Amino acid sequence: MTAHTKEKLHGDLPSASSKAAAADRKELAAIAFERTRMPMVVTDARKPDLPIVLANKAFLELTGYEAQEILGRNCRFLQGPATSPTAVAEIRAAIAEEREISVEILNYKKSGEQFWNRLHLSPIHGDDGRILYFFGSQIDMTEYRRIEALEASEHRLLMEVDHRSKNVLAIVDSIVRLSNSDDPALYAAAIQHRVQALARAHTLLAARGWTSISLEELIRQQVAPFAATRAIFSGPDIRMPAPVVQPLALVLHELAANAAHHGALAAAQGRLSISWKARPSGAGFNIRWQEVGAPKPPKLTKRGFGTVIVGAMVEKQLQGRLEKTWSEEGLLIDIEVPTAGSTSA
Repeated sequence: MTAHTKEKLHGDLPSASSKAAAADRKELAAIAFERTRMPMVVTDARKPDLPIVLANKAFLELTGYEAQEILGRNCRFLQGPATSPTAVAEIRAAIAEEREISVEILNYKKSGEQFWNRLHLSPIHGDDGRILYFFGSQIDMTEYRRIEALEASEHRLLMEVDHRSKNVLAIVDSIVRLSNSDDPALYAAAIQHRVQALARAHTLLAARGWTSISLEELIRQQVAPFAATRAIFSGPDIRMPAPVVQPLALVLHELAANAAHHGALAAAQGRLSISWKARPSGAGFNIRWQEVGAPKPPKLTKRGFGTVIVGAMVEKQLQGRLEKTWSEEGLLIDIEVPTAGSTSA
């Protein structure tokens, strides 16, 4: 600093100081600037492009640069490809207007590593009011941002878990209410098997990270325990969103169990054909369940509890449609699931 500058620049008085400390305040200020763990720089506002003229050890440690690599340079060397142009514009405006500013900006270390910088800039004017320097302090907000993002992610996860739990409980409630309760032993067994079907679907969802699930994979999972060798599967690769999986799993379980107890799979020569395709609208899919060799039921028969559950799952949970018909070959069931979250390859 030149003698000319000393005559025109006097530092701020300390907010609190003893007489002894006041006498040494310039030296103490220099010591504090260098020893503080907060990165700090001073740029010369009287020279073109505001070159750095002072930087403390903390600034060098944060950015990874050596002293000779930063002196005389504008601080924009800390900017990079992902630095926000808006943040840069805010800084430029504050410099042009010679006012203080605090802004968070994505900066880059010498190694190329990104860090979030909470930058505070403050103009330093001489006794005559002319701008002499800009003082800048930085706080590395990278870890804080990471924790903040983690907390937001955990909050979203908890909300999703809450939603999924309510959905599963609604299905379990339907199972309990709609299962035949005439015989306690049969009632307990029916509920157990239906909950196990949900558990298999849950395991599949967990294994896939609760993302999109293959329709074929779910169909095979639920049907295989009843028809490992007498079922034919055909259809394109269709992916379903997680909320569809468990209600549909219960539907498939009920149809397969009914086929094994009363339908085609109960007959020696009976067989099962399951096909699926995307809906013409592109949202959702259709499933065709065809049983060949199934005995035709009596004309006047009440709806079984499995049929009631299937209807409730398709119409209430999946907002879909189910149509059951009998042909000369056997039972034919068409299921329409109009979910907007499914995609076909």
